[in-house]
Amino acid sequence: MNRDSVPLEDIIVGMSASYSQTITDSDIKSFAGISGDHNPVHVSDEYAEKSRFGKRIAHGMISSSFFSALFGTKLPGYGCVYTSQTLQFKYPVYIGDTVKAIVTVKDIDIGKRRVTFDTVCTVGKKKVIVGEAEIYIPPEGEKK
Repeated sequence: MNRDSVPLEDIIVGMSASYSQTITDSDIKSFAGISGDHNPVHVSDEYAEKSRFGKRIAHGMISSSFFSALFGTKLPGYGCVYTSQTLQFKYPVYIGDTVKAIVTVKDIDIGKRRVTFDTVCTVGKKKVIVGEAEIYIPPEGEKK
């Protein structure tokens, strides 16, 4: 396979990959600009202080986007295609939190060239996002 890919035939149940990033004010402002989500709980200190969270929280989709980074660069890697993702947002992520995204192979369908993953984001020992993803791995040389 090309670049940093794990060939479908080499993927086994239980394989995992992870990525960590500390969330910054700049990340939140950039994401608000890209997504158009300017919810004041994310971008206004004054509003967020009065919310149930007590301070600004990161968009949940910032942390969940780390799954895409893992799929496209580590497991399975180059050329794969995201087909589905479920997400449950369990706890808020705050500016300064370090989010660790972990993807773990749950099931493999060789015939359909699809791999199902458990997806989890943690901050410390707390699971802040849980879900499941399905990834399609095209055959080598397939036109995209």
